[in-house]
Amino acid sequence: MICYFSIESFGQNYPEEADGTLDCISMALTCTFNRWGTLLAVGCNDGRIVIWDFLTRGIAKIISAHIHPVCSLCWSRDGHKLVSASTDNIVSLWDVLTGDCDQRFRFPSPILKLQYHPRDLDKVLVCPMKSAPVLLTLSDSKHVVLPVDDDSDLNVVAAFDRRGEYIYTGNAKGKILVLNTDTQDLVASFRVTTGTSNTTAIKSIEFARKGSCFLINTADRIIRVYDGREILTCGRDGEPEPMQKLQDLVNRTPWKRCCFSGDGEYIVAGSARQHALYIWEKSIGNLVKILHGTRGELLLDVAWHPVRPIIASISSGVVSIWAQNQVENWSAFAPDFKELDENVEYEERESEFDIEDEDKSEPEQTGADAAEDEEVDVTSVDPIVAFCSSDEELEDFKALLYLPIAPEVEDPEENPFGPPPDAAGQTTPVEDGSAHTGSGDKKRQPSSEGVPPKKKARTTTIELQGVPSDEVHPLLGVKGDSKSKKKTAGRPKGSKGKEKDFPFRPKPYRGDRVYPDGAVAGGGAGGGGGGMKAMLILLATTLHQPSAPRPRPPHKQTLTPPPPPRPSTPAHHSLTTCL
Repeated sequence: MICYFSIESFGQNYPEEADGTLDCISMALTCTFNRWGTLLAVGCNDGRIVIWDFLTRGIAKIISAHIHPVCSLCWSRDGHKLVSASTDNIVSLWDVLTGDCDQRFRFPSPILKLQYHPRDLDKVLVCPMKSAPVLLTLSDSKHVVLPVDDDSDLNVVAAFDRRGEYIYTGNAKGKILVLNTDTQDLVASFRVTTGTSNTTAIKSIEFARKGSCFLINTADRIIRVYDGREILTCGRDGEPEPMQKLQDLVNRTPWKRCCFSGDGEYIVAGSARQHALYIWEKSIGNLVKILHGTRGELLLDVAWHPVRPIIASISSGVVSIWAQNQVENWSAFAPDFKELDENVEYEERESEFDIEDEDKSEPEQTGADAAEDEEVDVTSVDPIVAFCSSDEELEDFKALLYLPIAPEVEDPEENPFGPPPDAAGQTTPVEDGSAHTGSGDKKRQPSSEGVPPKKKARTTTIELQGVPSDEVHPLLGVKGDSKSKKKTAGRPKGSKGKEKDFPFRPKPYRGDRVYPDGAVAGGGAGGGGGGMKAMLILLATTLHQPSAPRPRPPHKQTLTPPPPPRPSTPAHHSLTTCL
């Protein structure tokens, strides 16, 4: 009996232990690697996108992308563009190098997922909540609503296949549709069923970076792995059998996020109950590793490095890195090295240290000896196999692998070629006796005249028929009645947003405090009674606007109570209800 083993089977190509964390200062919600794994984009709770240089583990760029939390991210194929979605139903396209926003799309419902086309830089797939998937065309800002199996069931998830030729969609009844990306025609379809022929809801669809396999995460807590070629062969209403069924038979764990490894040989699934990562080998289907994070934390997102056995997971707003245990070995010896117990007198062989051996005959060189005399090409660069697809021969040399980082100078010296920075706002006397500010002097303006001004991003409103506009993103909480108010996440909008409980937003000034009923309390202003009710109103205003900054009065200034309250108004009634 002869057994054949591959070299890769002896190596462990999956992480085994924690390898530090990445602190984005604000709470992280989602993350994704670029195609080469050199950059990691992290979407945060305050609307910022933090781009990490994954080789140095340092922050390469921070983009103030949204006002509300970022819920989904995806890189373009060349790495120059980044598309993001926030919980306020906005999809934005960003230039990674400049940090500018190229386009914006406003949807009527929250965005659950978005994905860049794997090959076409002009198409983006968007999965809105309670709506059919939408295929965006960036060049002309047009959109196409993909067909669904049942118009009444709009809980649909979608994903491009590995090369973007087809779009796979799945609904809450377990029906999978395979659509042609260009024509949106139905190519194949099948239904995911349980053992009792009952249907189960589709939660997510993920494709491997290599090969034709993809996985389906369903509500029955089973991860099914299929071969895409078999799906296309079965055609419409086919009955393909999954290659593997992966699940936790002991704890019946539901899965929050699933993905393939970079080589497609392993599958990682994050638990929806705790910070735990389960890793299976795809070919055999056996569980090879369980990585446990901090107890009591909930997992938000998981991403596997495209090239290396590294996993990034997010829980409690922190990005955790999982990698292999690297054992350093700095010793290197020659193949014929021998360890000596004592000194030995060395006998030199004949012509051992001669430059040329005069007595040596030159036999005919064959095999490896002949190859040594061949000229070695040191100018051409061979493509890295890990960075190329199976249908590509060359790498994309225009791709963005790294971002330049400007050095931070703690104590910058004075600029010898111009005025100090403080002189920009100081007044400078001139010959006619008048004064003008440094900012108005054309000779002292900074050398940014040649830089073109930033263009304003074009915003396109996407109209979807029959889609409710009052849905709440799952990251913000469950939709409830009017009595239970959710806490607003993200940065405040300033004076643009209007609160429902107040007819206007009070504008505080320095040394004054404005109450919702119109009363103003200042340092020198007189006041009357009703101090208890004024304090209740002040407390309600502070609770209603937790993130709005308020100026503090001077240290020696005393706050006098406001004048007597007016008769009860609808604003007072709403404040009492809020308290």
